[in-house]
Amino acid sequence: MDGNVTIAVAGKGGVGKTTLSALLVGALLARGAGPVLAVDADPNSCLAEALGVRVEKTLGEIRDEVLAAGDRIPPGMGKAAYVDLLCHRCVVEGKGFDLVVMGRTEGPGCYCYVNNLLRGFMTALEPNYRYTVMDNEAGLEHLSRRTARRVDHLVVVADGSLASLRAAGRIARMVDELGIPAGSRNLVRNRAPAADLTPPAGFRLAGAVPEDPEVCRAEADGRPLQDLPPGSPAPAAAAGVLDFMLGAC
Repeated sequence: MDGNVTIAVAGKGGVGKTTLSALLVGALLARGAGPVLAVDADPNSCLAEALGVRVEKTLGEIRDEVLAAGDRIPPGMGKAAYVDLLCHRCVVEGKGFDLVVMGRTEGPGCYCYVNNLLRGFMTALEPNYRYTVMDNEAGLEHLSRRTARRVDHLVVVADGSLASLRAAGRIARMVDELGIPAGSRNLVRNRAPAADLTPPAGFRLAGAVPEDPEVCRAEADGRPLQDLPPGSPAPAAAAGVLDFMLGAC
């Protein structure tokens, strides 16, 4: 596929969306597929920590600041140009990838104008990268608001629990109800074998990521997942999931 390929990861809280997102970024970089844009679109996730970078400001904070400032912007600069400048300062550079953190959801007030500017920023930013990996909350807020131009590969993560499988089904229905443009739709089982897992209607079983003690140790120590030792099973499994999805291109 030419141009930017967008991979959106979703699932209920605690199933390992952020871990899989970071592993997919690592798998892309390992095959020389950069530059990669990582997008943390879950207010409760820690993608920056999983990737080993530090975030100073989120797009959500920029949105709130611009809304609070009103017309008080630097002289000689239009609001759109001012927002674009602030947004670029939110792009964190990593080794082979950049990260943008969307931040918290909206508070009281009208965010329509500023959200349109944020969408414009993301639309202009994504074509600079070969791949975008977006770590979403279960509600798919940023996808439903079209923060992403499109989704080439939607990945729903389940850990085998009944709650996570039910959430996967709800997300599958939500994609259709909201009219989110998604190419391939995939289910990935995390921390468990893929046996006896039935994907929601319209989804394919893209693979399974096994329980990996090295991942647990890295997360406990605050180390990036790109530093996992050779032979660690989780990165190998994530690379297999990536192969499965990109084979559909």
